[in-house]
Amino acid sequence: MTHSRSALLLGYGYVAKATAPLLRVQGFSLSGTTRSPEKTAGMRAQSVIPLLDPEADALRNAMAEATHILVSVPPGASGDPVLDRLTSPLNLPKLEWLGYLSTTGVYGNAAGAWVDEDTPPAPSEPRSQWRLAAEKAWQAVSARTRLFRLAGIYGPGRSALDRLKDGRARRIVKPGQVFSRIHVDDIAAALMASIERPDIPGPFNLADTEPAPQADVIAYAADLLRIEPPPEEAFETAEMSAMLRSFFSSSRRVSSRKTRAQLGWAPQYPTYRDGLKALYGASI
Repeated sequence: MTHSRSALLLGYGYVAKATAPLLRVQGFSLSGTTRSPEKTAGMRAQSVIPLLDPEADALRNAMAEATHILVSVPPGASGDPVLDRLTSPLNLPKLEWLGYLSTTGVYGNAAGAWVDEDTPPAPSEPRSQWRLAAEKAWQAVSARTRLFRLAGIYGPGRSALDRLKDGRARRIVKPGQVFSRIHVDDIAAALMASIERPDIPGPFNLADTEPAPQADVIAYAADLLRIEPPPEEAFETAEMSAMLRSFFSSSRRVSSRKTRAQLGWAPQYPTYRDGLKALYGASI
């Protein structure tokens, strides 16, 4: 490709920050939105031009100039916060690829069964219903929209190891309950694989190969740290926030087999043990 490529990162969060270095290596010029003035210096250090809470016209202009757009801003009850600002139809003349970061929560409760890319969405929780609505809204923006449904994200500074170190870890036991996970670096690699294969429509599931109970992951992390894991707590009687309780309301095993085959993507960390071991190794 001879012309220059520019990526606009709508929401400079955890995944965007992990993806930015890979984009830069591929020659992309980068800009990103944030509502936090504290983040702008760090963005500049990563060669990302910060757009601090841009007004609608500035946002529209930035999107019109971008060849690639990554959307990682979560929706709310009233809709997608980016599209809510842009009331008239968007003009995206240079767009080659638009990636929308969604969640495997759109598949709803599978009672521990497997879901894959061909499973029809059936979200039960309000947050997941908002996500599905946002998926559809971004698909309406462009035929080049690609959906990435992410399992539970972990990585540097955001893992069971960190929760154990700062005393926030709990082992909540709900029989039959499993979660799927994905390391942030594996998300970034999958996004790059899609950018290089922009004609594959997806949707793409990003999950590792071993769904597991939350309590098992905490116990493994504690073993790595050579500390006693926190005591098990029964889900029925454990005190927890409504948000945390909602995470336990559905159980599913997420397959990304079709995504791996289509994008030629293989997780560097195929299980939570691989990911946690690498994070532990990097911290000592």
